[in-house]
Amino acid sequence: MPMKTSSHDVNVLIVDDNPLIRDLMCHGMESHCTVIPATDGADALLKSIDSPPDLIISDFRMPGLDGRQLFEKLRGRENTRNIPFVFVASRGDIEEKLRPSVGSGVEDFIPKPFFIADLVRQTKKIVDRLHLEKMQKQASRPGVIQGRLEEMSVTELMQSLEMGQKSCRLTLRRNGEEAELYFTTGQCKHARLGAAEGDGVVYQTVNWTDGEFEIDFGANTDRETTTHTTTGLLMEAMRLMDEANQSVES
Repeated sequence: MPMKTSSHDVNVLIVDDNPLIRDLMCHGMESHCTVIPATDGADALLKSIDSPPDLIISDFRMPGLDGRQLFEKLRGRENTRNIPFVFVASRGDIEEKLRPSVGSGVEDFIPKPFFIADLVRQTKKIVDRLHLEKMQKQASRPGVIQGRLEEMSVTELMQSLEMGQKSCRLTLRRNGEEAELYFTTGQCKHARLGAAEGDGVVYQTVNWTDGEFEIDFGANTDRETTTHTTTGLLMEAMRLMDEANQSVES
């Protein structure tokens, strides 16, 4: 039986001294992960040391301990040095103060002002990747993880594999059908469904909303039947879905 998966096993610390913005960010993310609010940098530091989160989304400009200082202090501790960060800041602060001075470990920068929906879309990709990594560590079979498409969609799986630069075979099963998508350092190189191969298999399986998936990190192939990057395949799949929906509506 596939293991039950839930992205709520990913703990995300959200740090902002503005209670309104903090509450909006927490509300936006709470359906995708376990949210831990922090009222400022000092509060975030204490909470991170006590129980290291999987991801920190932090405002840059805060009284007392600002976002960069929080980042640097956590980088200086063994049990928190590898926590990924997302910084929320003005474009000027990102380009002049953050991007040139902070090292590895920063997943993304979100410029102010921002829409909550945009923040959620950007950070959910990171949450999905972290969730996949946790599943890999907890897998009952070494190198193989399983789950249901109702809990992690084909698009989310492909984005996570691309972001994590994973090499593996992604097997999708639904209603007696079985598709195989092979990835090399995050790029989908070969796709097969029955006698069909290539880009069209990806475009078809992206629409599968139920069924099971299995990722085998020990499987590989020399075949190359797709013609786009993983992102390119997903973008084209979305375009084709939009076209199909417009045809139905008209």
